[in-house]
Amino acid sequence: MIVTGLQKIQNWVVAVAIAANVSGAFVLLALVAVMNVDVISRNLFNAPFRGVVEVVIFSLALIVFLQLPDVVRTGRLTRSDGFLGFLHHHMPKTGGALARFLNGISFIFMCMIVWTVWPEFTESFESCHFFTQPDFGPAPTGNIWADFKTGLLRCDYFGTPGILQAPWWPVRLAIAFGCALAAVIFFFKTLLGEDTFAPSKTG
Repeated sequence: MIVTGLQKIQNWVVAVAIAANVSGAFVLLALVAVMNVDVISRNLFNAPFRGVVEVVIFSLALIVFLQLPDVVRTGRLTRSDGFLGFLHHHMPKTGGALARFLNGISFIFMCMIVWTVWPEFTESFESCHFFTQPDFGPAPTGNIWADFKTGLLRCDYFGTPGILQAPWWPVRLAIAFGCALAAVIFFFKTLLGEDTFAPSKTG
């Protein structure tokens, strides 16, 4: 029963990680399109795209943390694992135990990141006052779209005034989400082993 429940949770985790990875890929495609537009407009029309630096910084944060869980899931996270691979080959039990230990440490670090970033996300989101009366400005009207657009103007912003500004909360939410999902995956790998997300071999 417990194993079946864990497998169901694992399937959901895999599906969410893949969906987040695809979302990160779309952000990457959008970033490539923006940079191409900047190059073309800069060279052909002498009119560079204003705010391209801000777009790159903003997009890279989204890409990294949206794709992080799937990278962890597939075991493609950059690391030095020569010694671990040697142990897996010559001493499988010791290598497996060390891998679980390292995954456990990674789980703790991911939880610490989420613990740190989540209050920053809530603070930056609440600065928009989408649903509450702000200290200055009009009160929410009940029209969701109108209140959303008005609230965006009050948000804690990243960027250069007069060039390009974007609210901080989507990036901080992406960081919290990516690290939380990566923590879940590291927890599964600690509990069930390094190959718990490996595709099953049939036939």
